[in-house]
Amino acid sequence: MSTDAATTDTLDPTDLRSRIDTALAAFLRRGRTTVPAQRAPADELSTALADFVLAPGKRLRPLLCVLGWHAGGGTGDDERLLRLAASLELFHAFALIHDDIMDASDTRRGRPTAHRAFAARHPRRRDADAFGTSAAILLGDLALVRADEMLHAARLSPRESEVVLPLVDAMRDELVRGQYLDVLATGAASGDVERALTANRLKTAQYTVERPFQLGAALAGADAALLRACSAFALPLGEAYQLRDDLLGVFGDPGVTGKSADEDLRSGKATVLMALAVRRADRAEREQLARLVGDPLLDAEGAARVRRILERTGARDTVEHMIAERYDTALAALDRAELAPRVSAVLRRIATSAVRRTA
Repeated sequence: MSTDAATTDTLDPTDLRSRIDTALAAFLRRGRTTVPAQRAPADELSTALADFVLAPGKRLRPLLCVLGWHAGGGTGDDERLLRLAASLELFHAFALIHDDIMDASDTRRGRPTAHRAFAARHPRRRDADAFGTSAAILLGDLALVRADEMLHAARLSPRESEVVLPLVDAMRDELVRGQYLDVLATGAASGDVERALTANRLKTAQYTVERPFQLGAALAGADAALLRACSAFALPLGEAYQLRDDLLGVFGDPGVTGKSADEDLRSGKATVLMALAVRRADRAEREQLARLVGDPLLDAEGAARVRRILERTGARDTVEHMIAERYDTALAALDRAELAPRVSAVLRRIATSAVRRTA
């Protein structure tokens, strides 16, 4: 981040993402051997990780970290910030790779998931699928190791470590607990709206939006009041982001989202959308949901039946209303925070994109 970028009246998210990608690429490719994978099999993991992390993506978490820095009054060209921010993308890679294994997902961002890609890369193995899963677990582990390496490379001062590292620890703890709640409830249609909302808060609102934003602000020296203002904006926005994700997982266009629109239904993903439908469905509809949701062999006709129930019960419309409410709450909190206009402008754009996205 150049001094000019930090002192002008605007912040360019495209430029910020480019700088984050440059930092990630330099870190992932530093000192790595260029020997072909067949001559150095262990390098296959490093290559796969670089390919996974550097593929086009939203870079939402690192971007929010950088914006938190500016919200906290940070200025200038700061490598510590870029490394802290980029380490979040590596940790996110760890989370995504393991999440795809837990969900038995076939695609991610329009490409085969890591475990499917490893299996396809070694088709002659009798245990290709099991190998793919094992290799992807190790790939996720490597992403976590690299995340820690990049965080250490930021060389935070003792004062910075004292305020930043507890937030990193909290973020990781919240993600894992949220994922466990998700796994615990997955497999069958449930009417437990509160548990779905709790999982959303832990694994998305806090992990995706609140903690990254707070991390940048804390690095810049933000006080407790500003960190609370970060939360007031971030938590409702993060909940809206996950609610949109739940709708896209069932009603999204696979050509745009990069994943099947039936996958969440086959796995029995425990979402607020589904919980609302179960609560409101009549007896016949509840029986259909119990039979169809979580069936790994669910076909297109069965998926269409579930979607009709989601719409007839008003669950889809209610989730849209919940998204709109949380979006309004986030923007009101942003106005109260009285951040620098250039920071607020980008955060407002991010908020709008988060709730209106199609992928």
